[in-house]
Amino acid sequence: MPTLKEVRALYDLPLLTLLDRARAAHRETFEDNEVQLCTLLSVKTGGCAEDCSYCPQSSHHDTFVEPEKTVSVSDVIASARRAKELGSTRFCMGWAWREIKDGPAFDHMLDMVKGVKSVGVEACVTAGMITEGQAARLKDAGLDSYNHNLDTSRDNYKSIIKTRTFDDRLATLERVNQAGISVCSGGIIGMGESVDDRCSMLATLASLSPQPGSVPINALVAVAGTPLEHMPPVDPLDMVRMIAVARLLMPKARVRLSAGRSALSREAQLMCMYAGANSIFYGDTLLTTPNPEEADDLALIREAGLSPMAPAP
Repeated sequence: MPTLKEVRALYDLPLLTLLDRARAAHRETFEDNEVQLCTLLSVKTGGCAEDCSYCPQSSHHDTFVEPEKTVSVSDVIASARRAKELGSTRFCMGWAWREIKDGPAFDHMLDMVKGVKSVGVEACVTAGMITEGQAARLKDAGLDSYNHNLDTSRDNYKSIIKTRTFDDRLATLERVNQAGISVCSGGIIGMGESVDDRCSMLATLASLSPQPGSVPINALVAVAGTPLEHMPPVDPLDMVRMIAVARLLMPKARVRLSAGRSALSREAQLMCMYAGANSIFYGDTLLTTPNPEEADDLALIREAGLSPMAPAP
């Protein structure tokens, strides 16, 4: 496991030196100018029992989000088909749950995974904590990846979430890994954490065995009604540094430029990609928060001479 001191030393490198090193690591593993497009659909929105301070879907906060009826299996598959037509190669499904419950809802999830796979794209699920048996059943259904973000460091975690522990998070990631499903796990910056908190989170992710196949780096979207609604915007160069360090620590991971991207300029987004981000969420909404329009993303990719990742044969 990399130490906090070692990760902090990377984070504190002169920015251009850090970028050079991260770019070199990126080019050893990935196509130089390829970007994976991913689509995220909120299957079950709102009413979550967790008290995550950043999340408008928490039942603990008074926000614009109202609980909605769960999307049907057929509508999810249709959405995956549209996403593929628009160029996405991974389709991610989100449920605002503390944990997955066995029964009809979980059976529907399995049907959605099978349906999404039949469309010909990667399937990813994010739905809270998970048991060993559920992870095995999701693997059998064809699930490629399970998302469960650490969010922040162990030391800072209790200031952001009180309804579960950091170890609960790690236990879920271990069950996913044991089932042979690729882990998707990252975090959020801009929640009042220190630079050491950010580096500690990356060190924990890099210590997972195997390392995550996907690492989303999110900037806080401060939503009215949440405890973090008055937090200042994230400095774009902090995002660049986080992505570059993630690339160096986890060279084989897809580092995903995720929430908060709509607040970044085109130049800042391209700098993040130069630093090692090679995946973006594609579509005008990320669960319940804004995201750039598809046409804007395609224009940025085209004008920068980048290429969307081709679907698997």
